[in-house]
Amino acid sequence: MMTEHEKLLAGQDYDYRDPELQSLLAKGRKLVSLINTTQDMAERAKAIKGLFGKVGTGLVINGSFSAIYGSHINVGDDVFINGNCTFQDSNRITLGDRVIIAPDTKLYCGAHALDASKRFGTRPDGSKYLITYTKPISIGNDVWIGGNVTIIGGVHIGNNVVVAAGAVVTKDVPDNTIVGGVPAKTIRPLPALN
Repeated sequence: MMTEHEKLLAGQDYDYRDPELQSLLAKGRKLVSLINTTQDMAERAKAIKGLFGKVGTGLVINGSFSAIYGSHINVGDDVFINGNCTFQDSNRITLGDRVIIAPDTKLYCGAHALDASKRFGTRPDGSKYLITYTKPISIGNDVWIGGNVTIIGGVHIGNNVVVAAGAVVTKDVPDNTIVGGVPAKTIRPLPALN
């Protein structure tokens, strides 16, 4: 039988009241708060390493940052995350090497049913709960995400990609591409990196 955490990561209906999930959420809230409030850079760096599942070398988080669990986020080397970014990591979020994320970018792994009658379930005790389905987000190497971009769960962004400011990315983006718009569409190809 799967744990509620395993169900969450598999994109299945899960109970967020599960003690393991509640413990992960509490740890995430505590570390995000510390990251956003401490003036001690060594303490902040330690909190970032404690929050994320994996942290490469050279990670910079410039300004405030928001995550739910944190432990579902894996970050490569030389990643720059600007202020006011939200990582709704109810599933895995993976950033490759040399990723730049501009301010106000949102990565949302969770979603709900389009059919309103399927957005809430009923527990054996009769209480209602919100049904959330999750999908991972992965971002390749050498990617620049512009300001105020939204990336939806289930999306894979390839290597050497630019996502224009304000875009909403709902589908996979191939390597060596500039995308933009709502929903994001290919603007033009980029020369492949050597």
